[in-house]
Amino acid sequence: MKLYYMPGACSLASHIVLEWIGEPYEAHKLSRDELKGPEFLKVNPLGAVPALSDGDWTITQNAAILEYLAEQAPQAKLLGDGSARSRAEVRRWLGFINSDVHKTFSMIFGAQRFLSDEGPQKELAASASRLLTRLFAQLDAQLAGKPYLAGDAPSIADAYLYVVLRWARGKEIDLSGQDNLAAFFKRMEADAAVQAALKAEGL
Repeated sequence: MKLYYMPGACSLASHIVLEWIGEPYEAHKLSRDELKGPEFLKVNPLGAVPALSDGDWTITQNAAILEYLAEQAPQAKLLGDGSARSRAEVRRWLGFINSDVHKTFSMIFGAQRFLSDEGPQKELAASASRLLTRLFAQLDAQLAGKPYLAGDAPSIADAYLYVVLRWARGKEIDLSGQDNLAAFFKRMEADAAVQAALKAEGL
């Protein structure tokens, strides 16, 4: 398998899961300019990471890639413990992070795509930051009394949560009082697979 990534982007979640499942893979680093270059646009016409090639087949969209990787190593139980409810719980939080949290970050990282003037861009980013505090509070509440989002073992949703928490720290999102998230972040930082992915991406 071959993962196309940009350091620190949401593709880091797929990179972590590749380390978790222990299958051989190649990681191909892209610069921001290369994302929109003709070669990578043949891989993903949207010019976005991650993309994953497995033989002559390529898949895009982070959530789909994460599920595909989890299914390559069912023994790792990265989609839950095997029950329908457990799988649904993992997908619930994966969807929340992908569709709500990540989407809201786009209003900070790319406010200029939505508004042309600097003043309104700053207002949009500030509003998105406040919303992110509330969204992360829901994740903090979910982690009460458990080490990971869906229970006692990490899932693909946890890899994605770790990545957006890195973004939150970088953008100084107010996470004060969200102690469960702070403990989760330390737990993930100590994970050997997470450390390997970070080292590979130079983070």
